[in-house]
Amino acid sequence: MLRTVIIDDEPDNVQLLALQLTRHCPQLELVGQFTDSPSALPALRTLRPDLVFLDIEMPMLNGFQLLEQLGEFAFQVVFVTAYNQYAVRAFRFAALDYLLKPVDTIDLVNTVRRAEQASLTTTLTGSTQLELLRAWYPQQHLPGNVPAALPTKMALPHANGLTFVATSQVLYAESDSNYTNFVLTTGEKYLVSKTLGDVQEMLESRNFLRVHRQYVVNLDHIKRLVKGEGTYLVLTNGTSIPVSRQQKDRLMERFGWV
Repeated sequence: MLRTVIIDDEPDNVQLLALQLTRHCPQLELVGQFTDSPSALPALRTLRPDLVFLDIEMPMLNGFQLLEQLGEFAFQVVFVTAYNQYAVRAFRFAALDYLLKPVDTIDLVNTVRRAEQASLTTTLTGSTQLELLRAWYPQQHLPGNVPAALPTKMALPHANGLTFVATSQVLYAESDSNYTNFVLTTGEKYLVSKTLGDVQEMLESRNFLRVHRQYVVNLDHIKRLVKGEGTYLVLTNGTSIPVSRQQKDRLMERFGWV
């Protein structure tokens, strides 16, 4: 059984989620329920849970601050949030699961099943997942932060942890079924176990653009646009990238071409 903790500053939310878990997720053992994050902090160290359902917006310590103060942690995190779709994309990229409020029972059951399966395989530690989330999701969008510049590097997850690469060195990202290849100016390639759709919005916040169902390109590395039977881009390293009809208008709008 997975030892489980719920943390949410709304008592009604805690009670409802606990009831849903008790009724529909018998593979969980509910070992802690907390309505204030400062009390939850020391309890997480002693309870040693496998799974934590965590609210984000809370007084005193929000969900991210709680995890940061905890330091190293190995449990899986499920954010229970009303956050927008962009943040949800970042959670997914960092392999952190999420549930949108109000919590749907079917979504909850599916999330618990994923958590159960993940506990049987090798996954990123929770603290590494949080590091990845912060690397990909602009700091000014996280609760309790003041506006800040985007990082000059991006984190690419792999089985042994993370590799940080300079954003300026990434030429393009290419879809490879359920994976994405990041191609660098050095010729190096990094295969990430995320779909191109999962990484698209985070990349597009950093001056990238999806120009084709298979490609997201770094706009700083576009050298030429060629029109003919098919429109394609020539990048600074000479690589040709096709541009779909649907995405050509977005590309032209981005550059203000006539």
